[in-house]
Amino acid sequence: MRLSIEHETIYRYDAPVRSSTQYLRMTPRQTPRQNVLQWQLDTPRPATQTHDGYGNVLHVLTLDKAVREIRIRAHGVVELLAADVESHDQNGANLSPLVFLRQTQVTLADEALARFAKGFGSRAPALAGLGELAAAIPEKLPAGQAQGVEPLTAAEAFASGCGSVRDHAHVFISCCRHLGVPARYVSGYVLSQDKDPARIVSHVWTEAWIAKSWKRFDLAATPGADHLKLAVGADHLDACPIRGIRTGGGLETMEAHARINVAQ
Repeated sequence: MRLSIEHETIYRYDAPVRSSTQYLRMTPRQTPRQNVLQWQLDTPRPATQTHDGYGNVLHVLTLDKAVREIRIRAHGVVELLAADVESHDQNGANLSPLVFLRQTQVTLADEALARFAKGFGSRAPALAGLGELAAAIPEKLPAGQAQGVEPLTAAEAFASGCGSVRDHAHVFISCCRHLGVPARYVSGYVLSQDKDPARIVSHVWTEAWIAKSWKRFDLAATPGADHLKLAVGADHLDACPIRGIRTGGGLETMEAHARINVAQ
């Protein structure tokens, strides 16, 4: 299946931004499952392309002149290949899975979350057991938590009693790591196969290391959804599409649009 993607993000400020640096993880890697046929990133000025420590394609956009608006647009065509290739590692950095056992400030479990994870301890190393954990989290934390710019910690989200898809991912990762299962955060897009074949959301999901391969656990997408991976990391801060710093600007507003179509 070939997918045509357009994703535009617009930042507006009520005062001039004197300087800014944006870290962009909006370009998919060429992998055994993803054949990137064409891709372009449009930015106010040329961005420097490199790779981060997780193997993600990273663009660094630096603006040193005053602006009140920043537009970033990613667009291209990607062919998704056989789903069974998904079990192979796709991050390209040749990292040991043990790297993803390390808890971060965002994923560190408190006593309540550790107690919840322990309930799945005897079954967690198996695919079915982690599937039970993944199913239990949205039930424990029903939708209702607004997804802000900065993520809640897994412990904060768990204590709140509700959560966004990003919160669910962090809680799942926290539980996996607490139980000794490497797990990582993934950002990308998902094409729903339900009623609208052109429906897209910018999405997050998780992967856990089981039986010497990475297995996908999506706590929100409907069965049959197709996933296009942009970036992986220890948590949202490592893998989010756009993250940056600025001087000046005052109040910031963000507008984002993403669309996907099945390309011929």
